Formats: sequence, C-alpha cells, structure tokens
Amino acid sequence: MTSVTLFIIACVLLIILPGPDTAIVTKNTVIGGRKGGMQTMIGSCVGLSIHTIAAVAGLSAIIVKSAVAFTIIKYIGAAYLCYLGIRTLISMRAKKNQVEEEVLVEAKGNTFFKQGFITNITNPKVAVFFLTFLPQFLAPSADAFWSFLVMGIIYTVLTFAWFFFYVVLLDKIRTFMKRPSTQAAIEMVTGIVLIGFGIKLAFEKA
Repeated sequence: MTSVTLFIIACVLLIILPGPDTAIVTKNTVIGGRKGGMQTMIGSCVGLSIHTIAAVAGLSAIIVKSAVAFTIIKYIGAAYLCYLGIRTLISMRAKKNQVEEEVLVEAKGNTFFKQGFITNITNPKVAVFFLTFLPQFLAPSADAFWSFLVMGIIYTVLTFAWFFFYVVLLDKIRTFMKRPSTQAAIEMVTGIVLIGFGIKLAFEKA
C-alpha cells in the first residue's frame, strides 16, 4: 500500500457520502431503534466482506467484464431498492399500532439484517469501486492478493465504525425522530431516495 494515511482519509470521505446503505440504515434505525440500525449495519458490512473476498479472488473482475452478470446483479439490486422505497412510502399510511407490530416481526425475523445485506451485495457498483479504487493505492512491488485483502478489511472496519457512530447518534435523538411529523418526513424522503438510487442503478452502464 503506497500510503495508509491517504487511503484511510479517502475511505472515510467516501463512506460518509450518503448512499443506499445510509438510507436503509437511517430508515431502520428510526423504525427499529438501535437494534434495527445495528442489524442493518452488520448486514451491510457482511455484504462488504463478501465483496472484499470476491475482489481478492478476482470474481469482481468477472462481474465488471461480463455485461450479462453485471446487468443481472444490477437489476436485482435496483428492483430491491425500489421495492424498499415503495414499501417505505406505503407504510406512511399504516396505523401506528400496525407499524409497531411490523417492527416486532421484522426484528424477530432478522429482516433488518437481510435488508442491509441484500442492499449492499446486489449493488455491482461496490464491485466496480473495489476494482477502480483499491489499485490506486497498490505499491508496484506489493503482493496484490494481501494488499487488496488488507485494504478491503480496513474499508469494511471503517464502514462499521462510521455506521456504529451514526446509529448511536440517531438512536439518541430517536424521541424527536419518532414524532409523527418527523417520521413521516423521514420516511417520505427515504422512500424517494431509495427509489431514486434504484432507478439510478438500473441505468448504470457496465
């Protein structure tokens, strides 16, 4: 690795930029509290771990170079994001007790974890990111396998740390966030953002 400090700074800047993972973590933290947010965060990080292994093994290169593989994964991810967005908008009309019952069911069924995992793992842009971003910090004489593995682990750990802080912060102000007007606004924005990310991903070129 050419510069650990520069790599970490670049990772932090990229991680804090809002994306599908941030949107789904926000929604699930507001709805399910710290537990919901943490489960979603862990799901996203597990997805990142798989992307790291795939990048190291060269599978990400296959996805990027294969138009068919890229397109299949892209549309699956886009459809899932749109589904979550539409579901979020629809839930705004549900009664409070119905929402609370749904949250309890989701928490028991680990749906929060699944949402975080599927949102991350079906996003081929993560694979593209690893193949375009990580090589920039690879030293000419370094072993690509171990260097990519270490960089992937660092990125995943930083993502975990950021979302942990983010979830705890959201949970602290959850009383305010749980106000009907505030939650309605958040759900509306989150739903629109998720659908927007889904449409954007659907039109992403290989």
